Amino acid sequence: MGAIADGLERALLTRPVPSGTPARLKFLLKTEKGSTRSVAALLGVSQRTMQRWITARPGARQHPGPAAARRIEKAVRTQWQPRVRARIRAQAESRGIHLHTRARFGFTSPAGSSDDPRLRLITRHLSAAVARELFAAHDAGAGEPQQILILARALGHAYFGSMRSMWRSHRLGQTVFPPGRSGTPGCPRRLAGLLARLQ
Repeated sequence: MGAIADGLERALLTRPVPSGTPARLKFLLKTEKGSTRSVAALLGVSQRTMQRWITARPGARQHPGPAAARRIEKAVRTQWQPRVRARIRAQAESRGIHLHTRARFGFTSPAGSSDDPRLRLITRHLSAAVARELFAAHDAGAGEPQQILILARALGHAYFGSMRSMWRSHRLGQTVFPPGRSGTPGCPRRLAGLLARLQ
């Protein structure tokens, strides 16, 4: 999952998704009313395999492999707080989103001037249309470059307003993000720790 998709997922939740495979399996069992057969069918494994993953007998427990762990995480994310996700997304698609980030962009200007493209710390409200476009791209499985393009265009319009014809660039290629609600420290990597706050 890319940083933008991960930021959107976090923004749609009021509680963090369970971390660690044992906690995730416990959650899936709870949602399926304790049925190992139902959880096994959901994950595409046999019921016996599911039972080996959760057994409390000493030395009998097996751990899911990397591919199975990814399926477990995906299943948990799909089923975690569905009503909360739907409510927050509906609000975002009707009211817009607030985005807090750093992006490198600026006006056409002599090198070294204050308008020359540079990393800028930006907090902007983006319209409901942008939120709908971003979620539609996410649902369609769009890659991070396409989502970056949507945000770059929207931030350019929000930041420069009527002066957008003077832009030299509005690029989100290499960005630095400050700490967000998740506590992830800002670091100079591409779209690391994106915080998209929906309200």
